[in-house]
Amino acid sequence: MNFQVLVTKLELNTFVSLIITSFVVALLLGIPLDEVPTTITDGLGSQLGDLAIIFGMGSMLGKLVSDSGGGQRIAHTLIDKFGYKRIQIAVILASFIIGLALFFEVGLVVLLPIIFIIAREIRMPLMELAIPMAATLNVMHGFIPPHPAPTAIAGVFNANIGQVILYGVIVAIPTVIISGPVYNRFLRKRFSQIYQVKDEIPALGKVEEFDLNKTPKFGISVFTAMMPVILIGLSTILEFIISEQTVVYQIVNFIGNPDFAMLLSLLFAIYTMGIHQNTSMKEIGDTLENAIVQIAGMLLIIGGGGAFKEVLVSGGISDYISGIFSGLNISPLLAAWLVTAILRVSLGSSTVAALTGAGLMGSLIASTGANPALMVLAVGAGSVFGGHVNDAGFWMVKEYFDFSLKETFTAWTPLTCVIGVVGLLSVLTLSIFV
Repeated sequence: MNFQVLVTKLELNTFVSLIITSFVVALLLGIPLDEVPTTITDGLGSQLGDLAIIFGMGSMLGKLVSDSGGGQRIAHTLIDKFGYKRIQIAVILASFIIGLALFFEVGLVVLLPIIFIIAREIRMPLMELAIPMAATLNVMHGFIPPHPAPTAIAGVFNANIGQVILYGVIVAIPTVIISGPVYNRFLRKRFSQIYQVKDEIPALGKVEEFDLNKTPKFGISVFTAMMPVILIGLSTILEFIISEQTVVYQIVNFIGNPDFAMLLSLLFAIYTMGIHQNTSMKEIGDTLENAIVQIAGMLLIIGGGGAFKEVLVSGGISDYISGIFSGLNISPLLAAWLVTAILRVSLGSSTVAALTGAGLMGSLIASTGANPALMVLAVGAGSVFGGHVNDAGFWMVKEYFDFSLKETFTAWTPLTCVIGVVGLLSVLTLSIFV
């Protein structure tokens, strides 16, 4: 049965739909009956095994930054420093930093109330700030670990996460500029009716404001949010400089291991965003528990995506598609993007599209020698392309931006297309040099 029919027509839970689809596709591909359950559980287990620590602790770290008011401190400080004339730059930088720690949906919930209050105070159309913010958060979600899709794809392709982060930041910069300020200017000329000063947004309800004097300082908030990326990135750079035979190399390699880097960052965040703020351990524990509750559904979806991917690989679909693209003499980066983009438009979920696309393209790396880190980014770019009604993010943007359905199609869907295409072009350009 078609996955999209189960999710959109029958409104069945995404995880359950993925498992049903995995069983049906496994039978259609002729996988022996006694191997079908094992194939599915192996795919689910291996996917979560690679991801659970990074994803789980990453969500906890982000929740600590959010609940302590660290995100609000970052946004307000940058806006104060840059001033209202360069406020878009401040919003992009704040979204970039906060987007490292928070997933797209959570980042939207944290940042939108802040920029709404600021836009209302200075009588600026909310979309002037909301579009660059959403574009930046979406780019971070698609390209930079520890976000679920790029982290999971890195595991599928056996890519070095440090390289994915470094290359991802390089690719993210032009993608954010074009999909943020440049697209914003174009959209305002073509669709000016959404650029209105708003005094309220029903979906936001009563906007909670922190007392900035009681929130963590700006520097420590930024460092805490960026600490996993800093540790992994520095480790990757130092590994090219230090000899592998030295003890220093082993220490650097251990500290920069994504699992340990995330654990270290979480412990640091517990102190800076919790204990140092005179927050009780019970409250800190509640925050960590709430973070896990919030991502439990996503973890199951990622596991289900891994199961579906394993079925496609075991059933020979991966090798078949790899053979098709090898015969067409097409760039493996473009092939990975194209397959994932088609899956994204068809399936809706960027994470499921990314995992499935990665599973289908895995053998292409071995046959073409493509750079695994760049393949992760190509799949990531395809996974954010063409968001529409079968994507949960589409409806979230509609409600939080107070859009009509037509306005969401006109403003948001093209924006995700721009991110996907510019992201691909940036990856292809980078591939010339690395």
